[in-house]
Amino acid sequence: MKNINLIFRFQQPNIFVNSSRCLSLSQLKQWQKYENERYFGYEPSAEEPWKRIKHAFSYDLRRAARRYREAKYDAFRRKYPINYMFKKDVQDYELLPMHVEFFIIGGGLTGSSIAFWIKQYCRDENITVSILESTDNFTKTRSMLGSGVVSQQFSIPEMVDLANFSAEFFRHAGEHLRILDNDPPDLHFLPVGVMHLARTQEEADAFKEAWKIQVDRGVHVALLNKEELKAKFPFMRFDDVVMGTLGLENEGVFDTWQLLSALREKNISLGVRYLKGDFEGVTSYNQGREVPLHGAVPVEEVNADLLNMHKINGVVIRPQMSGASPRPINCYKIFNAAGPWAGEIAKKAGVGFKGEMMRIPLPIVCTRRTNFVVHAPEVPPLSMPILMDSSGIFCRPDAVGHNYICGREPTKSDAAKTLKEEDQQIKSSDEPPIDYNEFYEQVWPLLVERVPSFRTAKVINAWHSYEDVNMFDEAPIIGEHLVHENFIQVCGLGGYGPQMSIAIGKALSERFYDRAYVTVNLRKFDMRRIMHGSRCKELFRCV
Repeated sequence: MKNINLIFRFQQPNIFVNSSRCLSLSQLKQWQKYENERYFGYEPSAEEPWKRIKHAFSYDLRRAARRYREAKYDAFRRKYPINYMFKKDVQDYELLPMHVEFFIIGGGLTGSSIAFWIKQYCRDENITVSILESTDNFTKTRSMLGSGVVSQQFSIPEMVDLANFSAEFFRHAGEHLRILDNDPPDLHFLPVGVMHLARTQEEADAFKEAWKIQVDRGVHVALLNKEELKAKFPFMRFDDVVMGTLGLENEGVFDTWQLLSALREKNISLGVRYLKGDFEGVTSYNQGREVPLHGAVPVEEVNADLLNMHKINGVVIRPQMSGASPRPINCYKIFNAAGPWAGEIAKKAGVGFKGEMMRIPLPIVCTRRTNFVVHAPEVPPLSMPILMDSSGIFCRPDAVGHNYICGREPTKSDAAKTLKEEDQQIKSSDEPPIDYNEFYEQVWPLLVERVPSFRTAKVINAWHSYEDVNMFDEAPIIGEHLVHENFIQVCGLGGYGPQMSIAIGKALSERFYDRAYVTVNLRKFDMRRIMHGSRCKELFRCV
């Protein structure tokens, strides 16, 4: 009997421990231990206990299957993928914030610049900033593949002010983006002047008016006639040119990827979170209940009370995980900085549907630009400027040497063509093939006519990049939406994006902290001009 009691006493602690491991006890845990779906996903009511049990088991099985698939194709975890299926803690890529102050859609230069200046202005940890980026679209933007050109030659005064601020930032980028004692980032800036040519007297008169605006704002730019152009650039032809402008200071080319990587590293050090996922829609607060907002009111007339009930207070995103469900995130301000896909983001938020104000769409389309890298040994490398010809072609040095990046400006017909091919090619994993006939038929003849030394040029590389074009007036759209004041549009930058993003981020941070634009007044670029039908035309283009 004593032996039985001893055995029972010896085994009792083990039995108690094993049974406690099998029990599901209620205890307090930090919210970081759970995924957003635990809180915001479908959850049966308390009156249906069996459905709640079924939902819990199915959720665990779906999460285990998803973790297995993720580990199977991971280089560091694919050896033992089963070990990651039932881990107690949530994986890092499964964690998403439940509430942020500023939510930015688009992780390119524009979105990263906005986040940088928001955190640079106030480094309070309670001011949270998250950036949503889609890997499929992120690799096709100008932030990754574009040619970064710094130019101060614009006809709109606000554009000149933006360019001046960005040029000064690039001059001291190593100090602004340096992290602690690390080496300052190098943007690989190459100082080169930008040349614009006018072939008619009307264009020459417009160049003179723009030159006055530029000089009044401290821009060093030369206004050259035909004889002066021939004397300064004897290897070029100016027979059909009336006048030209040439930048003398604070102009050149830089590496957009170096700038983007430096901004991302700086933002991460400041506490900005980059989320991998796709934008699915927005949420609104309607009589105390979270409901999806599709942007369409049930009546044609605008009802102020109804619109107040449909104020946007969050976004719904789908994490880039296999089998993941959409999850909402509450936020205070939402920035649409998705670049070429800003129009799609606005449609998912309800912009462009029924209602007097909501019916006005965001006129942003995705346009494909083809960049050709050519080797021209006969072109003088130190004398060739950044050429912006009035015929629509452009040419800029790739680096110090005989390699140049050439192409032509996308037209509205190109935008329409890209829009038709969007569902077939851009959204698929296969990129459309490079059409080298475009260079030999549309770019090379005009380039040789302007610079005869390019007659021996050979194409050595080419790639596609995508940019956002405003079909209304080809000018940027910056500012709050007409109905939703916390839904800010930052798009339509086109070729100005790489250099203007820094200044735009600074201006928007001032707009929300100081309640006014301080550095540059950007009210001219808000959506009210679309409602009024007043166009804001820029004379000079930028590659």
